[in-house]
Formats: sequence, structure tokens, C-alpha cells
Amino acid sequence: MYFLIAFVTALTIIPPDNFCPFGSEKGPEPGDPAEEKTMPYATQSSPAKNRVTIATLVVSALALLLPPSTVFGQQAYVSRFDTYIGYTFLDSPHVSLFENGLQYQFGVRPKTWYSLGFDYSFSTGNLTLTPNLLTTTLQQELGEELSIIAPSYPLSSLSIVSHSASQTFAAGPQLAYRHFSKITLFLRPDLGAIYERATPHPVGEFPVLVVGQLAPLGYKTDWTIFGGFGGGVDFLFSKHVALRVQGDLVYDHLFSDLLKDGRLTTRFSIGPCFNFGSNIRKAGSL
Repeated sequence: MYFLIAFVTALTIIPPDNFCPFGSEKGPEPGDPAEEKTMPYATQSSPAKNRVTIATLVVSALALLLPPSTVFGQQAYVSRFDTYIGYTFLDSPHVSLFENGLQYQFGVRPKTWYSLGFDYSFSTGNLTLTPNLLTTTLQQELGEELSIIAPSYPLSSLSIVSHSASQTFAAGPQLAYRHFSKITLFLRPDLGAIYERATPHPVGEFPVLVVGQLAPLGYKTDWTIFGGFGGGVDFLFSKHVALRVQGDLVYDHLFSDLLKDGRLTTRFSIGPCFNFGSNIRKAGSL
């Protein structure tokens, strides 16, 4: 049973290796004949996978170390409210964006098996903008301008680093499985909005001209909705304190006027969770 708990935790927070965010977004390998025809593209998904792997090992070790007497059995105490704050990262490999930040949650439990809550996160990081990410129309316009301004400058060499600051807002239900006295497993749909501010830092004459057209103010902002699913596990140290480990996978299409594709984003978070309020199991809220 301990191995089952650890396995469920791993599945919750780690997408499979052949999943599209990590398996289909790699750039050309050195020496690849297609390298000269493909836009340069650098991903940052490896740090995310390494961090999640380490976190999974820690979580699995905690599950394995729990004595049987504290694992099996229904939870006798389930508080009405809970709040959470912890470290989070967002990984969007399609735009080579990796952000670090904080996540906050607040929830109320009408019943022991579900809750309603609010979720907010703030994170910052850097992304790399390359022409192949832009809409077809923008790629054609840039190519025409480049052929006039700098004919010897290959469009494929254009690469602009941009600093990103993202905020996510979500609300909705969450299902909980409380068959274990010291462990709570949970699963939720993800539906919310994301706000992002991107500040490009061009280097070179042509990149500066491109940024002047795409972001005349020196930065660009956008709102959009996202959808997906998430889940995780609470390790209960007492009636009021727990360690929460959770992950989400969502899809959005920010800056749709510039970027031709939407993106999948993985979010991972770990931190303390605090339970408070009356015991709803005692009150009969099953």
C-alpha cells in the first residue's frame, strides 16, 4: 500500500516522458541537416523535470516512512477551512519559459469529500522568442523587412530574450479521498485566468526594430483563460498542519495576436497547509 501511495503521488505531479510538452518540443540536434532550416529553439524543461523528480523522491520517502498504524483508517478530524502557501514553478516548454514563484490557496469544505476554493499564484522567469513561434503573417512581414534592411541577416538567427511575470487566478471544486488517517489525496479541474507581462530585452539593431513593432511600449501584457486538471497529496502531521505537494497541467493561448500556437504549462508546488475551523465529520457533514 505504501508503494501505491508513492506511485499515485508520482503520477499526480510528473507528466510521462513521452507527453507532448517534453517530448515534441526539442530543437534540432547539432549536425542535424534540418538545423539550418529550423528556427533556433532552446527549452528549459530539464530543470523542471529534475526538480519534480527530486520532490517526488522526497514525497515517496515520506509515504514509505509512515507507520501502518497511522496510515490506515478514516480521518476522524476534518476541519471546515484550509489555507496554503508554498513555492511553485511554472514550466511552458513550447516558449522555453520557466518561472519560479509563490502559490496561495484558500478552501472551505461543505462535505468531507469535496471542497470549494480559490487559487492564486505569482511567478517570474525568462522566455526566448524566436520567429517560428510567431504567426505566419508576422513571419512573412519580418522576412520582407529583413530582406530590405539587412539582406545578409538570416531571419532564423533572430532570438529575443524576454522577462515574464505571470499571475494565475482560479476557483472551483476539489475532490478528496480520506481513506488514510495521515494522507489525503485530491483531484480537481482547473479553470481560471492568467495574466502575463512580457518585457523583451533585444540585443542588436534588427531585434530592437522588431521589438519596437511588436511591443511599442517596451513591454506587452495579455489576459486569457486556461483549462486543465490538477491534484496532489496532503501529509497530515496533526489536525491543523500538513505538507501539501501538488501539480497541475493546463492549456492557454496568451498573446494570440503574436504567437501562432497555444501552450501547455505544468505547475508544481510544495509547502505547508493549515487546517482550521470546526470538525465537519463530527458535525455529520459526510
